[in-house]
Amino acid sequence: MKKAILVVSFGTSYHETRKKTIEPCENKIKERFEGYDFYRAFTSSMIIKKLKKRDNLIIDNPVEALERLYNEGYEEVIVQSLHIICGEEYNKLKEMTDGFKDKFERISLGRPLLTYIEDYRETVLAVKQDIETMDIDEAIVFMGHGTEHESHASYPAIEYMFRDYGINAYVGTVEGYPEIDQVIKLLKERNVKTVDLMPFMLVAGDHAINDMASDEEDSWKTILEDEGFNVKVHLKGLGENPYIQEKFANHALDCMKELEEVSI
Repeated sequence: MKKAILVVSFGTSYHETRKKTIEPCENKIKERFEGYDFYRAFTSSMIIKKLKKRDNLIIDNPVEALERLYNEGYEEVIVQSLHIICGEEYNKLKEMTDGFKDKFERISLGRPLLTYIEDYRETVLAVKQDIETMDIDEAIVFMGHGTEHESHASYPAIEYMFRDYGINAYVGTVEGYPEIDQVIKLLKERNVKTVDLMPFMLVAGDHAINDMASDEEDSWKTILEDEGFNVKVHLKGLGENPYIQEKFANHALDCMKELEEVSI
């Protein structure tokens, strides 16, 4: 049987960031899937267009990639998401994958980083091991992407679990709830003076560089400083964390096992 694994992320237009985050996750999955051909897709049409125009780099969207695999005669396809939550982007990917069920003998989609309670626990422990190597002061403020989707509850849930494991962390979002204003309110209530600011995203891309860490008046760094906080910035995406890379690979393996059980 001709087999492929398709790894799908939102994508990034920053080459160095991609090499530090997306590619190590992809490579870890490749290591665990001998006998499978590897393919990549991005869900962001804006990033795909930018890379094509600027760098002449062609990257498929998920539908294009799945059409390619079908035309090349693949019979089994595992699609592994590198998304963080089961939000809009992941659910769109699920719809795309489901649309190809009649074209492949076997096809399945691996879950994103945060799905089951155990995923939250393992993610917190992965981040904890990473931040123990950093010079962290009073509190960490994580910037998540956010969503209007019901899965926005993932952000307060992971914040609660961070605290349960002894990490004084606050999770806000760019496009959802809680926003930076709610985070600042909590920081002031708890008399925090110094914060370590870092992305809770796969890549430290445009949001992290501009919306979080820049000196623009509406960046989180500037807003926090204007509110009297001392701010240290860490531009490090979750995809740089080897434990997170391993976790995505394990999700893909879970997906493969589920396919095998169905076919018995």
